[in-house]
Parts: sequence; C-alpha cells; structure tokens
Amino acid sequence: MPDDIEKRLTDIVQRLPAAQAAALLEFAEFLLIRHGTAGVAATSSVTAVEIPAPLDISRPTEESVVKAVKRLRATYPMLDVRKLLNQTSDLMTEHVMKGREKTEVIEELEILFRSHYEKLTGNNNKDE
Repeated sequence: MPDDIEKRLTDIVQRLPAAQAAALLEFAEFLLIRHGTAGVAATSSVTAVEIPAPLDISRPTEESVVKAVKRLRATYPMLDVRKLLNQTSDLMTEHVMKGREKTEVIEELEILFRSHYEKLTGNNNKDE
C-alpha cells in the first residue's frame, strides 16, 4: 500500500468515533476478503461470517425517498449498488411519476436492501 494511503487511513481511523472506526475496519476486512490477493487468494464466495453486519442507522420520522436510498446505501455498504439500481429506480419512478406514497416506497426499499443483504450472506431467515 502506498505510504500516502496508509497515512490517510490512519488519520481517518484516529479521528473517527470508536464505533465508526470499527465499522470502517469491518468494511476494509470485507474488501480484503472480496478483492485481496496479498498472501491469500481472493475468494468469490464469501461466507456469512465474513460479511459485516449492516450499520445501525435508524430511520428518521420524516424522510424523503432519496434520503432513504442514501441512508440504506450507508446502512448496507457491503452491497453492490449496481445490482440494486434497476429495482431502486423503479421504486423511485413509482413515487415521483405515479404518485405512490413515499412511506410505502421507503418500506419496500428497506425490504429490497435487506433481501439483497440476506442473499449475500446466505441468510434468508426472515425472523431476525
């Protein structure tokens, strides 16, 4: 790793609150598992144990659909947003163009992100 990147990461970790620093570490470990090649062959099948848990970002009482998407992307940083793009944009279109209630759309977005996370981890248990 180039020294400037290492220094920047060290600076960021030192300036973050402990919970966010731990989340950053979990995400870095996930990236290493998914894309790392130094000393260990990268694996395309990541097990549920290796994938970090979603971040605990609570849903505000008043939230737009766009802000909900941003919150969910932050809550599930381990998801490939490209895989969610079509479904997310379809839901946004239903809200903006067809007048579908934002609360319904946000709830469906939450289900969408959660189901993609469960698919990634191999945990399709709905009772969590």
